[in-house]
Amino acid sequence: MPSYAGPTAARTGDIAGTLRLLAYLALAFALIVLDHRGGWLARARDQVDVAVQPLWAVAGWPGQLLETVNDDAGTRSMLIAENRRLRNALLVSGARNARLQAESADNARLRGLLGAVQRGTLDVQLVPILDIDLDPTRQRLVLDAGTGDGARVGQVVIDAGGVVGQIIETTPMHSTALLLTDPDHAVPVAVQRNGVRLVAYGTGRSDRLALASIPLSSDVKVGDVVVTSGLGERFPAGFPVGTITALRPDESRAFLLGDVTPAARLDRGRDVLLLRRAPARAVIGPVMPGAASAPGAANAQSTASDSSSAPAGATASAPPPAPAGVGREGGESSARRALQSDNASLATHPLPNPPPPERGREQKPAPQPAQSTEPRP
Repeated sequence: MPSYAGPTAARTGDIAGTLRLLAYLALAFALIVLDHRGGWLARARDQVDVAVQPLWAVAGWPGQLLETVNDDAGTRSMLIAENRRLRNALLVSGARNARLQAESADNARLRGLLGAVQRGTLDVQLVPILDIDLDPTRQRLVLDAGTGDGARVGQVVIDAGGVVGQIIETTPMHSTALLLTDPDHAVPVAVQRNGVRLVAYGTGRSDRLALASIPLSSDVKVGDVVVTSGLGERFPAGFPVGTITALRPDESRAFLLGDVTPAARLDRGRDVLLLRRAPARAVIGPVMPGAASAPGAANAQSTASDSSSAPAGATASAPPPAPAGVGREGGESSARRALQSDNASLATHPLPNPPPPERGREQKPAPQPAQSTEPRP
């Protein structure tokens, strides 16, 4: 075998590799030209992408799972924080709503007081309540107004409903008011429907007053409204006191006893009104025959008649003023003064004299009782 056979075989293998390379280059060039002109290679690529799409979805599951877990964790923490914030906002809104409701109630109550003042054209003073004592034996109010604010003993205390009581003690800074329901308090009242005069006593309960010694013949019914009669010159006439809720006979069966629900809100509210000056009103009671229609004319006529009918050297005296302390004795004295006022009215307006006898007729004397001639033993 000759010695040059080896190199010739190696060159043959190189030629074969070069030919294969050229063939691949030609094939690639042909594919490029065909894809550029026909686009069939792009369609084949799209079909292959559709075929491998499920594989891509399966390969992306772990990443999607991690992303979902992170989102859920962040969303839960955000929801917890937002829930806490909303709860705090709800508590604040509830507190504000409660405050607004309280302010609305106070506004309505003050509007009621203002309406009562405007309806009656009263000269009043709004006073806050500092303390309240509703003990069954002691019914008091401590007011934030003293002598420096114009408060005085005997001044009437009212609210939007009616009479609350009156001031019995004053200091330079504060004053103490006695409620209508105090057991030691009495106020002259009259039935608004017909003017029947009565006396209302405190019972120690903030929701009830008592009427005593109501005559059976008086026209008093359940549901009648009682107002101040003006007797005693302590409580002005015409202010509501309450409504009669019950009537029952007393132990003697000769009189009636009554229960009255106060018109004023004695156990609630934070402000009251001090009556500085009340409008002039006539005393409420049954109208006497021949009385003037106008209250001022009636008072003037009564004063003139009293002055003219008084004997020489005597002067007409007014009834004594009400005592400073108010109690059941004060109420009874007011009732007695009411009877004296009625008697004065009868004296002022006497009954008409009988007509004179007609002329031409002789007036026969009244028959005299026969006198006995028998001697007395």
